[in-house]
Formats: sequence, structure tokens, C-alpha cells
Amino acid sequence: MNDHPYSFGRNGAVSTVETRNRVLRNTYWLLALSMIPTVLGAWVGVATGFSLFAATSPGMSMLAFFAIAFGFMFAIQKTKDSAIGVFVLLGFTFFMGLMLSRILSFVLGFSNGPSLIMLAFGGTGVIFASMATIATVSKRDFSGLGKWLFMGVVVLLLASVANVFLHLPALMLTVSVLAIVIFSAYMLFDVQRVVNGGETNYITATLAIYLDLYNVFVNLLALLGIFGGNRN
Repeated sequence: MNDHPYSFGRNGAVSTVETRNRVLRNTYWLLALSMIPTVLGAWVGVATGFSLFAATSPGMSMLAFFAIAFGFMFAIQKTKDSAIGVFVLLGFTFFMGLMLSRILSFVLGFSNGPSLIMLAFGGTGVIFASMATIATVSKRDFSGLGKWLFMGVVVLLLASVANVFLHLPALMLTVSVLAIVIFSAYMLFDVQRVVNGGETNYITATLAIYLDLYNVFVNLLALLGIFGGNRN
């Protein structure tokens, strides 16, 4: 996926060591910065009871989400070589924060909701730190994972869409567990692309890793809410 508009930050050419280090450093800084609009969006969403197209069917809500999200991703790809790309990315992370409000409101309905959220946040951080460390110090090439992980994401999307209509608890749990595994592996894949010079743009690198973190957090929080939520 070389410079494809829907490569979700996974593009670029091999670069020098100096460029790799600069891209990695800028990526981590922008990734940290992107957490601010995400938290702000989540807070606004929970405080206002935001629900995307709540009056429509779940299927239409999902289509609306994909349309807006893909629109942002397309805009990020188009503006990745300018400062505008940073602001578009931050706008996208605010939107994704808004989309967190539904699951956050659900988990906050538990008496131990805040601790579950912090546990999911900490668990996501541990997973990212582990994958990033492996990607940085390992001599093994993980680029071969790309096609398998992409196929896994396609299966996850199809299963998620199907469960919007089927409402099968077992399928939802399976999707959440697989999503954590797949996007944890994607962290390894995406960070190593920067380390090895396969990604030379820090904006698209941030986009890819942000999506990995987001999906791990959401699915980890869902599992914690199901198995660790306390209504008393």
C-alpha cells in the first residue's frame, strides 16, 4: 500500500537513520498531543449524552461513523505534508473521543467504573510500551505480518457489522479478544515501520498508531466492563 489514500498511515519509503529518529520522535510527541482532544471529546460526549444519529437505526449509525471517519482519514492523507495535517489529525482524534462516550457512559454506570477506565488505560499503555520496545530493539523483521493483520481487520469489521443485527454476546466477546490481539500486533508492525524507515511521515505514522491504541483501549474496556463491572 504505497501512498494509497486509504492506507491509514501505512505508507512511505525507506529513509536515513537521522530521518527515522526524527520521524519516530515527532510521532511520539504528536501521539501524546492527540490524547488531549481525545479526552476532551470523550468528556464532551459523556457530559452531553452524545450519540451519533441516535434516532436512526444501528446500521445507519455505523454507516455514518464510517463515512465521517474515512472522510477524516482521507483528509489527513491529503494534508500530511503540511501543518494543516496536524490540525486535521487532532480534529479526527476529537471526533474519536466523542465516539468513546457511549462505552464510557456504560462503564461509568458501574460503581467501579472510573477504576475500570483507568485499568483499561493502563493496560493499553503497558501493551504499547511492550510492543514499541520489541519493535525498537528486535532484529526480527515483522513486515510480513501486514497482510495477515489486514485480513484480520477485514474479518473483525464483517463480524462487527453482523453483530449489529445478530446481538450475539459470544460473538461480541470473540471480536473484542481478537481485536486486542490484532491491534496489539499492529502496534508492533507500525512502530517498526518507522524504526526501519518504512514510514517517513510522522502525521500518517501517528494516525496508524493512534488507531491501534484506540482499538485496544475500547475492546479492553468492553471486556473489563462485562467481566469486572460492579452494579452494587
